[in-house]
Amino acid sequence: MADVFMNTYHRLPVTFVKGAGAWLSDSNGKHYLDFTAGIAVNCLGHGHPALVKAISEQAAKINHVGNYYQSDVSLAFAEKLVAACAPAGMEKVFLANSGAEANEGACKIARKYSLKKHGPGRHRIVTLRGSFHGRTITTLAATGQEKFHRDFGPFTEGFLFVPPGDIDALDRALDPSSVAGFLVEAVQGESGIIPQDAAYIKAAARFCADRDILLMFDEIQCGVGRTGTFLACEAYGVRPDVVTLAKGLSGGVPVGAVLGGEKAADVFESGDHGSTFGGNPLAAAAGLVVLDTVQTPQFLGEIREKGEKIQGILRSWDHPKIKEIRGRGLMIGVDITAEAWPVLEACLAQGLLILSAGARTLRFLPPYTITNGEIDQGLGILRGVLNKG
Repeated sequence: MADVFMNTYHRLPVTFVKGAGAWLSDSNGKHYLDFTAGIAVNCLGHGHPALVKAISEQAAKINHVGNYYQSDVSLAFAEKLVAACAPAGMEKVFLANSGAEANEGACKIARKYSLKKHGPGRHRIVTLRGSFHGRTITTLAATGQEKFHRDFGPFTEGFLFVPPGDIDALDRALDPSSVAGFLVEAVQGESGIIPQDAAYIKAAARFCADRDILLMFDEIQCGVGRTGTFLACEAYGVRPDVVTLAKGLSGGVPVGAVLGGEKAADVFESGDHGSTFGGNPLAAAAGLVVLDTVQTPQFLGEIREKGEKIQGILRSWDHPKIKEIRGRGLMIGVDITAEAWPVLEACLAQGLLILSAGARTLRFLPPYTITNGEIDQGLGILRGVLNKG
């Protein structure tokens, strides 16, 4: 592989040139079944006809409009996104480029809200151990995994980590004299696909409401239908103050979003925040297709059914190398007794793309459009690899 990129990724030895549905083809013409969706980005698969049409048509109109103005398509996208998130109490949106940007925006909203309403000194943000919120200095500071912190300090101060599931520890951490917000993934992705306990989330919502601390859901990986509801937090029956989205939101075009409910919607004022490319017309055109496709009850039901099928097949094997299976919808983690990376390499050689999440966890994030037959085919490859290894 060409040695022109900085050494930031442990890349597998393959270069892709085209894709169709749940399949990718490399530069040698070999085909691969994709259980990764670009790490939850290509939610409608590769070369989705409606996405291709929308992006192509928009590219012939306007690619970009500066933030002194707005475009018709970006406005339509923002309106449809807010409507999709209205059941969770969202009222307004800021459009950005990425998940890290979205989480930066959420942290800024929490701090300004608290400063304006309660005065200085109340700026801390609580997150969970095992969380992942981004790669910028501030979102690294919010990430509760030490392995991502090495060599990059000092970090933005004011972040406090608590263990997931420990209601008493969260109660102590959410000190109304010093805390502005609680940032949580409904399903932790990078630490192994770990859904939060319902009682824990309900307790967090109660603490935050009673203490006027903003409840903020990072749905970068688990949102936009990935878990079988449009927002993962919907399954918990809580109404957050802030939600962040990215990854699958435009089906492969870079985009991020910060949505605010009643408390957070009007915190930002002119000049407080910005993003040059945020919500540009190409991303907005693609995002409209994703929203029109994903948020229907039938489509969300199919996501849940496919996820149940994958988990059911994996459990039916009763395989000695599989320790635990977790997940919701098409966001599934499988703990194994062996190192994960050699399994990824072996699957790649057999034409299957999967992910890891930690040293001994396999992660599946297939496109929502994957067929039942493709699920069977991909899992058949995985079983063969596990049997041989």
